[in-house]
Amino acid sequence: MIHKRKQYSPEFKAKVALAAIRNEASVAELAAKYEVHPTMIGNWKRELIGGAAELFDKGQKTRKQHDATVDELYRQIGQLKVENDFLSRGLGL
Repeated sequence: MIHKRKQYSPEFKAKVALAAIRNEASVAELAAKYEVHPTMIGNWKRELIGGAAELFDKGQKTRKQHDATVDELYRQIGQLKVENDFLSRGLGL
């Protein structure tokens, strides 16, 4: 018998994890209410707490990605300039 794993939406996970953080009910009660395993609730809660800082760090993250992209592009420009100079000297220009 093939048993397909149940997949939960991010919204559902967030709702259950927030309920666990708020201590609205015990983990066992939340597990029975939402029909999920208590370990999953603990994992979702841990992920939510661990990832909460990233919500407030969005500007820094995109800025770091932008800076990394700009640095890579400057590196490529430098490499192409060196290659261009080398080839132009070889042709006697």
